[in-house]
Amino acid sequence: MIKVLVAEDQNMIREALVALLGRDGEIEVVAEAGDGEEAVQLALRVEPEVAILDLDMPRRDGLWAAEQLHQQLPSCHVLILTVFDRPGYLRRAIDSGAAGFLLKGSRANQLLDAVRRTAAGERVIDPKLAVRALTVGENPLTAREREALAMSLDGSSIETIAAKLHLTAGTVRTYLSVAIQKLSAQNRVEAARIAEENGWL
Repeated sequence: MIKVLVAEDQNMIREALVALLGRDGEIEVVAEAGDGEEAVQLALRVEPEVAILDLDMPRRDGLWAAEQLHQQLPSCHVLILTVFDRPGYLRRAIDSGAAGFLLKGSRANQLLDAVRRTAAGERVIDPKLAVRALTVGENPLTAREREALAMSLDGSSIETIAAKLHLTAGTVRTYLSVAIQKLSAQNRVEAARIAEENGWL
């Protein structure tokens, strides 16, 4: 039996996943979590072979949980399950130690197959997203450029962003200007949108 942990913050989706996995004679769901922090705590206790993690969860997200499990419980293979079909998220998931990345729009048999293959140590990636990731390339932004752009999404002023990042307004303008150039955008709002669409923020 493949021991599996399921972490998903939406109860209905989590219950559906558990029911689906439970119908497979080779898979046993040994724990359920509603956020990344709880997922890590439970995984360290029950030691599943596979952890299915939603990408976007409260408190701590799936990427944080994947990184923690990769460091603290390397015998547990992480399969990220998400609605976000953005190449940047795929890259970040792999960098966090995830072995698989599957979209929630996948068929039930694809998920079951992904669990088996992930448990066997294979890397499982949604094929369409893998092609997009190769086309888009790697994230060109630095950590500071990402932070400044992310704060631009809600229309925050340069001064507000500078205060939150403990930087001068001039430094923030420089980060945003470089990010705009790297993304071939007209302004910081467009640059932030491009970066978000690619999963780089």
